Order: sequence, then structure tokens, then C-alpha cells
Amino acid sequence: MRRVGLLFLLVGASACASRTPAPVATAPVQAAPAPPVAQPPAPVDPVAQAVATAEAAFEAGRAASQQGHLKDARLAFDLALDTLLVMPGGARSDPRLSAAVDALTDRISALELATLSSGDGFTETATEPASIDTLLSLPPAEADASPAPEVATAVRADLATTTHDIPIPLNDRVLRFVEIFQGRLRPFLTDGLTRGGPFLPMIHTVFREEGLPLDLAFVPLVESGFKTTALSRASARGVWQFMRPTGKEYGLRSDWYIDERADPEKATRAAAKYLKALHRMFGDWHLAIASYNGGPGRVQRAVKRTGIDNFWELSESSKHLPRETRDYVPMILAAAIIARNPAQYGFEIPSTLPFAPDVVTVSGPVDLRNVAEWAGVPADDIRALNPELRRWTTPVRSRDYQLRVPMGTMASVLEGYAGAAPGDAAALQWYTVRKGESLPTIARRLRVSRADLAEANYLNTTARVQPGQRLVVPRAPSAALLAGRANAPAVATRVAAAEAEPREAEATRTVYRVRKGDTLYSIARRHGVSVENLRAWNHLKGSALSIGDRLQIQTVRSANAQ
Repeated sequence: MRRVGLLFLLVGASACASRTPAPVATAPVQAAPAPPVAQPPAPVDPVAQAVATAEAAFEAGRAASQQGHLKDARLAFDLALDTLLVMPGGARSDPRLSAAVDALTDRISALELATLSSGDGFTETATEPASIDTLLSLPPAEADASPAPEVATAVRADLATTTHDIPIPLNDRVLRFVEIFQGRLRPFLTDGLTRGGPFLPMIHTVFREEGLPLDLAFVPLVESGFKTTALSRASARGVWQFMRPTGKEYGLRSDWYIDERADPEKATRAAAKYLKALHRMFGDWHLAIASYNGGPGRVQRAVKRTGIDNFWELSESSKHLPRETRDYVPMILAAAIIARNPAQYGFEIPSTLPFAPDVVTVSGPVDLRNVAEWAGVPADDIRALNPELRRWTTPVRSRDYQLRVPMGTMASVLEGYAGAAPGDAAALQWYTVRKGESLPTIARRLRVSRADLAEANYLNTTARVQPGQRLVVPRAPSAALLAGRANAPAVATRVAAAEAEPREAEATRTVYRVRKGDTLYSIARRHGVSVENLRAWNHLKGSALSIGDRLQIQTVRSANAQ
């Protein structure tokens, strides 16, 4: 085998030697590039890294506060400051750290005063235009057009099989609005019927208890589109669009904190009593519906003046009833026709669950954003369940307030409420009255509305206040603060400055000695006061502190502290 291998080797070498190799063009040989020299990694700047981490935590806290998640915001703010405070040597060991702590303290304090500690609990609930204003301003040319023949055919077939508990005349005025609702107002009616789905079982229950026709349950479809936040140009409010005097007459409470006209169940019960009273007054549901819009006095005068007690005859002439009222009754009847049998008219209304939230009883003011955290839902969900609340807080003096929470969250809300420290359920700002002060002088000092100051404290604008009396300070957050800017809120600053002035009310003063790692923010949180008060009491312009500094801390006592 070794020989055979050697033979092959020799043959191969001979063959190679017998060939004349062709010349090959070769490129000049270039030296290979030298490998890159490894650069040493840039040194990590621990201060810059800490500042960046703290900034990220602050932004997370600001986002949480804007969503109404107070607890998450506080945790994020604490993390932001702690990131800087735990640096080796302390927060004052590096000028950049010191500047970052001061800036962060100011920003957190300002934002917390606006949306957390002081809260924006007095920002009034936003409203939406009431649909009744739009519907009753339809152009006359469209409203007066004759209905298509097929509309009458469809309605006649529907009424032959659908039972209504209010007489439905098959006249052009009713049919015309059926046609309009099927046409360009189809999206409005679809949205309204969908929105009203959760409320209708409750309305039907109340109306059955009161012996009212169920067709009247669709009055809110025209009045408000079933929007609890609806507010008309005439200042009628809520699903049933009660004016304030009429609502008060039928037991709906309205003050600076709540407006029960926006409470769907309470307003439904009031509407049932009001509609019954109107029916007793006229003995006719069409006239009763007309007076719900135009007012019973106006309809009574028209009946007395003409001697006509039939709505359709009475509304033939514009001399007796305004156009809005003449259109209102056929519009309500047309809405009831479609709402009773929407599929007949080409409407697809999704099924919805009944309005059946859990209810918890709270004593004293509670911030709805706290409730949202305990329930684990967005703050807007809590507000939507309690549309009668005009602010982000339950009434200050309500001792047994029935608060709605999402179904299935009662236990967690009660647990959170029970575990809240005194004063933490709602972060309110108070002002203690000094000798010689009045509501006007306090309102000027704090630059708030005298009327708001009075109403927020259940007082008349002419009421007298006594030295030592504590007043809730109403205010709303500024756009700059909600954007996270560093300047402190003007009202909170004025309150702090006013509170820092000498008072005749009894005050407890303590002295705190600054320790390593302390900041104005951490000291303020520890003692339950604001950074602005600490600055005012100690005549500080910035946030810089030195170990061993002595800070004055005051607690003003009031004879009628709440």
C-alpha cells in the first residue's frame, strides 16, 4: 500500500513538472491594515446617570398624576428624590446633584400641590351641549316637508303589532320626525339609544312604581341623548334636563359640590313625580308632554285663552304655542315609535348591561382619584358613575355620602378607604380666619372668587366669619402646573404666605434640625406641611439646606377645626 501511494505521488509530480505554467498578473502586495486599537470604555458618570434616572421617575410620576393615580405618582416622586438622596456623600456632595435636587423638589412640590396634595378637586365637571337645543332648531324647510309614503306604511304596520301606552296619531307631523330620525339624524338616535340602554331598566322600574306610561321613558332620548353631563343653553341639566328651580321643587339638591339633576336615578324619580303632576294638571299626556318643554304656565294660558284642550288643534297656530313646543310633542312620539321597535326602522342597537354599580358610604370628603386607585380603574370611570358630583371630591360636609363604584369593586374600595390615614382620603387646602377678616378680604388676599369661597364653605356671600374659623380654599390647577413646570401655583403660594403671617389663633411651633440627606420636600412630607410654608416660615428663597440648619415648623389650631 505504501508503494502504491508513492507511485501515485511520483506520477502526480511528473505531470505537474511537464506543464509550463502561464504567466499570472499579480497586484502589488499591500500591507494589511492594522487592527483598530481598542479604546477604553468611557467612564460612567454616576451623577449624570442618577439625574437621568430621577428625571425618568419624575416623568412617570407626572404621567400617573395626570391620569388621577395619586398613589403611583407619589411612589414615583419618592423614587425620583431617593435616587439622588442616596448618592455617596449625600445630595449636596456635587453641585449638579444639589441643583437637580432643588429643581426636582420644586417641580414635585408644584405638581403635587396642583394635582395631589392641594388637588384639583375643585375643578368643575365638564358639560356637553344638550341635544334638545339642536333638535328644536331644525330648519323649518326640512321640518315642514311631507313624509315619504313608505314611512307611513312602515309606521302603520308597526303600530298594528306594537302596543304603546300613549296615543300615537298617524299624522304628518309625527311621521315627518320618524323620517328625519331615519335620515340625517340616524347617528344621533343610534348613539342615544345605545347610551340609554343601561338606564332604561331603571327608568322602567321607577315608572312602573309610579304608574306612568313607559313611552315616557324615551323623553331623555330627545332632551339629552341620555347624556348625564348635558347642559342646555337655558341651563337645564342632566338626562331629564331639569331647570334648577323645578329640580329643587321635586327634591333635587344643587350646590357647589353636587347637582342631583345629573344623577340619573334621582332625576328619574323627580321626573316621574313631575310628569304625574303635569298629567293631573291637564288630564292629557300630549299636553303634559308639551308643558314639560314649554312650561305648564304657558300651556295653561294657551288652553284658557282658546278654550282648546287638544294639543294638535292648539298647535295648529303659532299664536298659541311657540314652534319649539309645537315640534316637541311629535318629536317625542316619533322617538318612542322607533325606540320601541328599532329593528323595524333599520336600527341596530347593541345590547348593554343595566346601570347597576356597587355603592359605598363615605363620611367626609373623599377624592375620586383615590377611589379610582382603590377600585383599580381610571379616575374618569368613577366620575362617570357619579355625574352629580360637580368636583373631584365628595361634599366636604357630607357624613354619609352614597358613592357609586364599579360592580365588583366594593370590597377593595372599602379596604382602601379604611386604610387611608386621616386627611389622606381627600387632600384639601384650608385657610384659618384671622381677627378682622371677612369673606371679601380673604377672597382678595387669596385671589379667589368670593362666591366660590362662600359656596365651597356652605356660606352666603354676605356671611360673617369668625377668627379661628377654617375655610376650604377653592381653586383649579393652572395649565403650566399640569404641564410640569417648576413654578408653584399662585393660589397655593398666596395661601402659604397668608398662613405664614402672624395670627392670633393658637399655633404650635417646633424646631427641626436638618440632617444628612434632608431636603425641603422630604421635611415637608414628614411633617405634613407644604414646601411653600417651610420657605415662608423660614424666609428661604431657594431649596438649599445645610446639615444642622434649624427650621421653624408651625401648626395652626382652629377652634372649629374640621
